[in-house]
Amino acid sequence: MRYFISCLAVLVFILPNTVYAHEMVPAYPRLEPAFVEGVIKADLTLFNRRIDVDFYQITVFDKEWKPMPFATETNIMPLEYLSRKKFTVYLREEDMDKAGWVCTRSKILKGEGPAVVSSRICSKFIIGEP
Repeated sequence: MRYFISCLAVLVFILPNTVYAHEMVPAYPRLEPAFVEGVIKADLTLFNRRIDVDFYQITVFDKEWKPMPFATETNIMPLEYLSRKKFTVYLREEDMDKAGWVCTRSKILKGEGPAVVSSRICSKFIIGEP
């Protein structure tokens, strides 16, 4: 009986506190040649499941998790609740073997609420043919 009450108490506290994050697909984006010589690209889609967040920051990391230079339409992307947005990340072809991850982090405006959590989602680059 004690075990049942303990489990019930845990469920009562955990279930109402559901945490929603954003989603980015594909989980393993393929780096492929871009329309400009010497440039490679990866196409991704971001979905915002967080009602408290309207902006996401894009970053690219190498295989040792050090920031890498990259280009995209904007480094901080506006995205409304329950909306999707496609974006492309461009890298120099010479950096192809170094590229490891593309990440998006939710950006919360200062003073937006008492307890807000920033979420980060990362996708690992795939290089070459499958």
